[in-house]
Amino acid sequence: MNFNIALTEDNSINRNTFLQKIRTMDLLNLVFVANNGKQCLEELKGLPVARLPQVIFMDLEMPEMNGIETIRLAKSLHPSIHFIVLTVFDEEEKIFEAIRAGASGYLLKHEPASVLQEAVTNVMEYGGAPMSPAVARKALQLMSRADVPGIVEDKNAIPSMITSREEEILKHMVKGWDAKRIGVELNISVLTVRKHIANVYEKLHVQSKAEVISMAHQQNWFRS
Repeated sequence: MNFNIALTEDNSINRNTFLQKIRTMDLLNLVFVANNGKQCLEELKGLPVARLPQVIFMDLEMPEMNGIETIRLAKSLHPSIHFIVLTVFDEEEKIFEAIRAGASGYLLKHEPASVLQEAVTNVMEYGGAPMSPAVARKALQLMSRADVPGIVEDKNAIPSMITSREEEILKHMVKGWDAKRIGVELNISVLTVRKHIANVYEKLHVQSKAEVISMAHQQNWFRS
């Protein structure tokens, strides 16, 4: 069985290395390669459902939008897509951030082609969570400790590119308020409110109020 995959990676050397590995695997169809998280979301937006990647290999440290925020947003928009992190790092904090964001696996970038293919099969056919041995050992060590970093942190934090004013407006949108009521509440013009809303849509890669409200509820951004 063939699987559609994609890659999001800002480093050209790493991209080329990944592509060389993929060319040796007949079971994996490369749908797109994105240079950063923002471009990845744009690529997804333009694809028909049948062409959506089933697995996206995701770098973490990228300009425009990092991998963790990209995973979090993309999972809200496309819950069926699986994300496997590819990174040179095995820091404990990044492992848990990626998993909390919705990653299905966590591999180091030097893994051979056979491991990449096996990871896709593992996720798609068995619902597995592939991890490089070094990462798995780190995760097990952390789980055995009481002070696992980040466990008490808000796992559904609003993406960092959303400003405090935009967050305030988003919170009122989720309550069902229109632009006029929000403007009165915040003592700003309706035009300013609509500009902030447009910025939120662009940053979250949504196109309607219904989508942004759905995303907020799925991510549980405004718990009472």
